[in-house]
Amino acid sequence: MHGERDRDGFDDAHLDIEFGLPRPVGEMLFPDIYIGLDIDLLAPGDGIVTDRHHASADRYEADDPQNQIAGQISPFTLSGWLRHGCERVVQAAGATACHPGEANADYMLQGVYDRDLDAGYHEKGTCIGENADDNAGCVIHDLFGGFGDRAGRVIRRPIRFSPIRRQVDVTQGEAEAHYRQLNTQVRSRNAEDEGQPLRQATRDVVGNLVGTWRLTLRELKPEYVGLLVEAVDYLDAHSDDYEMQLGGARNFGGGIADVEVVNPLYTEAELRRVYNRAQDPTSAMDTKDDIWRDQCREEFVRALQARIAAGDGDLPMPTEEESA
Repeated sequence: MHGERDRDGFDDAHLDIEFGLPRPVGEMLFPDIYIGLDIDLLAPGDGIVTDRHHASADRYEADDPQNQIAGQISPFTLSGWLRHGCERVVQAAGATACHPGEANADYMLQGVYDRDLDAGYHEKGTCIGENADDNAGCVIHDLFGGFGDRAGRVIRRPIRFSPIRRQVDVTQGEAEAHYRQLNTQVRSRNAEDEGQPLRQATRDVVGNLVGTWRLTLRELKPEYVGLLVEAVDYLDAHSDDYEMQLGGARNFGGGIADVEVVNPLYTEAELRRVYNRAQDPTSAMDTKDDIWRDQCREEFVRALQARIAAGDGDLPMPTEEESA
């Protein structure tokens, strides 16, 4: 065990490993973590809130490309997607993940909850038991919150979007994207009815979304960073798996996201440069990429492995050699 906070600003007192970084946390973007997103089509159901009320009611046309509509994408769909990736990472490590729902109501119907438990989950909150210590429970429970007033350790903000690039600030978790309201119809298939419409559906979508999703850690614990980094890598590698796509319209290519954690060693100016099409990365950014990849990332992942191993006596504790 170590002091309350190590020299880098991360709380590692609960970990049974030595944790260290080559640079102080004050030179990094923490406690913010920026998830870079590049999505051709996103259809998050009712998770889009637009500023359409600014348009004149007698001139507004939802599908008019000249309507420069901005708005927000709700964090609820995004959070469920991110949590799913985090659960897969914990399960791949050999542990069970905290179930997102309580063992009652609809979850108990037809044995669904029990089948979830058999598929790599434990009942929500049972990882804490009678222990009210802040470090009790699994890392999923920590990050996303639990019963009562136990707040999740990561704040998941909405993504503000705009079709006007100069109005987008990626340091605030914003993205360039284009809103459209699409209408689809199901038509009759027989010759006599000549394709008569049987049902019409309206769907709100955003297209060509490029920008960031800003997460903020309430507490700086290295295993939180390790889990988020691994989860984002998992989501990116499985982006076209049906269950890992983001939002709806999955059979139509909706929610296939190219996603990455933006290098936390960057400054805010360098973060903006990543999304400035007129600028290339600097040599300093290239150096930081090497440091993050070779010295920092695996240290955070090793902290995650130590946290998971501490909660499951059957899993081995990581060693210094594994991070070399």
